[in-house]
Amino acid sequence: MWNKSSWRNSIPGWIVLLLFGGSLFNYLDRSLLSVVIPQVRRDLHLTNANYGLAIHGFLVMYAVFYVLGGRIADRLGYRRTFALTCVFWSLAAMAHSFVQGLRSLFFCQALLGTGEGSYYPAAIRAVTGLFPPARRAKAVGTILSAISLGMLIAPPLVAWTSLHYGWRVTFLFLGSLGLLLLPPWVWIHLQFRGAEEMPAPGLAESYDPAASNSPEQEVSLREVLQSRKYWCVLAARACADSAWYFYLFWIPGYFQDARGLSLGSVGRILWVPYFCSFVGAHAGAVASSALIRRGWGLHRSRKTVLLAAAAICAFSASAGFAPTTNLALTLVSLALFAHQSYSTNIHTVITEISPSKHVAILYGMTGAAGTLIGAAAQLALGSLIDRHGYKPAFAWAGGMYVLAAGLLISAGVLEPIRRRVYGKSNRPFCERD
Repeated sequence: MWNKSSWRNSIPGWIVLLLFGGSLFNYLDRSLLSVVIPQVRRDLHLTNANYGLAIHGFLVMYAVFYVLGGRIADRLGYRRTFALTCVFWSLAAMAHSFVQGLRSLFFCQALLGTGEGSYYPAAIRAVTGLFPPARRAKAVGTILSAISLGMLIAPPLVAWTSLHYGWRVTFLFLGSLGLLLLPPWVWIHLQFRGAEEMPAPGLAESYDPAASNSPEQEVSLREVLQSRKYWCVLAARACADSAWYFYLFWIPGYFQDARGLSLGSVGRILWVPYFCSFVGAHAGAVASSALIRRGWGLHRSRKTVLLAAAAICAFSASAGFAPTTNLALTLVSLALFAHQSYSTNIHTVITEISPSKHVAILYGMTGAAGTLIGAAAQLALGSLIDRHGYKPAFAWAGGMYVLAAGLLISAGVLEPIRRRVYGKSNRPFCERD
């Protein structure tokens, strides 16, 4: 017999499952072009610099709507924002089937970035409302692991579909899959109204509903933006994200252009690094949570995992200089494993240092910063690769992780940004880091 109370208690889990699906299709759609770009370049007579320009269009709009999407999610709630973005990016992905040259490819990539940019601020807002800090990293890790799963299934699925039906049909078919999420999403929220923000079942003891009255919740957006802690964390995420976009958009082409693999071979082996990134997203969450349980505290636990992951990413960027394809594949796999471990924790840290009423917009700003750096880099990377190959690009990616580690150290203690009152004036200041 159907028990409505039981189903209501399971709402947070079902919502995270659908957000997992959103991340999966989100990254599947944005990975499509990177897998078939050699074929698209040939058919549309494009260069690597042209491809970099198209990705630049995606990332610029992605950055803009990462911020606007955060504000939209704060105003409309994650439920409506999820539905709107899912429809928009799916239609934009399908539109790639009709591109005829650089201009139309640039336009479709920009539309895709517009739709996908609003998704993650909405997802993070959902997790912030549904889970307490002690359990939030696991929920974030689950959603981010879908990124890796989407990238994992993209090479074999896109390669098979393109080899049998062509890349245009591939965009049309795979781009439409995200629309499958809408019926269950709408049904859940129609059946159980008022589920916009509620703690996950069994977590009431660690979830404080009065948190909205805590001092850190009273900090204004302007005051947060005056905190050095926030800007250091923003920059630390931005550096790593910009390197991530290199791996996302250029690695399938790298193994075809620089390592001589065919599209079919890429489809058969490139799932390995993306599987490693899938594992890394969970490993990062498990590692920091285990350290917290051992009494290390949020700051020490998060920063330990973050710095270790950044160091591994910097070392693994030597993949571009590896003498064999197998070693290059191993190092790329290690880099993606470590990046997703880093990503799970840095995304969680952003929610932990930000006031909950501003978490979506502040999270969106951190994502936009990395995307803008990545967008600017695409303009240089395409020409750089055309002239000098991939080695300088790998060296740049490794350097960005070194810079990210330095910024994390400069951020000070990773704890909520609070007001402090000095003297008798009662004038509020964000804490000095």
